[in-house]
Amino acid sequence: MAIIDGKAHAAAIRQEVKTQAASGANAHLVVVLVGEDPASKVYIRGKEKACAEVGFKSTLISMPETSTQEEVLAVIEKLNKDPDVTGILVQQPFPAHLDKNKIVSFVAPEKDVDCLGPCNVGLAAMGQGKLLQCTPSGVIGLLERENIEIAGKHAVVIGRSDIVGKPLALMLLAKDATVTICHSRTKNLAEVCRRADILVAAVGRARLVTADFVKPGAVVIDVGMNRNEKKLCGDVDYDAVKDIASYITPVPGGVGPMTIATLMQNCLRAWEMQK
Repeated sequence: MAIIDGKAHAAAIRQEVKTQAASGANAHLVVVLVGEDPASKVYIRGKEKACAEVGFKSTLISMPETSTQEEVLAVIEKLNKDPDVTGILVQQPFPAHLDKNKIVSFVAPEKDVDCLGPCNVGLAAMGQGKLLQCTPSGVIGLLERENIEIAGKHAVVIGRSDIVGKPLALMLLAKDATVTICHSRTKNLAEVCRRADILVAAVGRARLVTADFVKPGAVVIDVGMNRNEKKLCGDVDYDAVKDIASYITPVPGGVGPMTIATLMQNCLRAWEMQK
């Protein structure tokens, strides 16, 4: 069993971006936060730290929880038109009274570094995307950097979210894997998962994937981030699965660091596109 070190791979990506930034790629990421969600503030600090490390400028625009849809869209419109702004990220979750789909759709496609707007989602689905959803792209990056073969393998993705499950399934298909997507209505879930050469858990249910879900020698990628008994844990029961899998990602330290590293790659690509 090999533990996939997401921290090390993410550090290597950030160094690659930093090298290119030093050649003049002066990207500028603006994060818009509506409200005071504590977890969002933690994630934003991580993004600001990564920007500082690679040499990108970052700006945080904080808006009150009571901000209207029109006020949020007005801020995004101003950023869309600002030539000094390379990337725009509207931090989720949004307050309940805001329309998530309208907000993410309003970000200019060339500045949509989260790749959540319909234009970039559609391009990614067609295999033509230059900006890709950060977490699934990070998963593909881990597999490729570990030289794990994807083509011809059976990949099972547990989870069908717009942010991870669906785009990751499409990315795996583009890499010539045979893909099965599982979700809350899937019957005989463990049996389906046992067929996987590559098993990805991305549902947000602590330790859902136990030993009977995993075929001996399978690659297990844990996208989950749950707080259980005041500790962070993934969707995979790590201790029960680690001696069955050939490769496994830990939580924390697996996919998580790759998400922000991939965001930095997207900021660089956005800058290249706009220049």
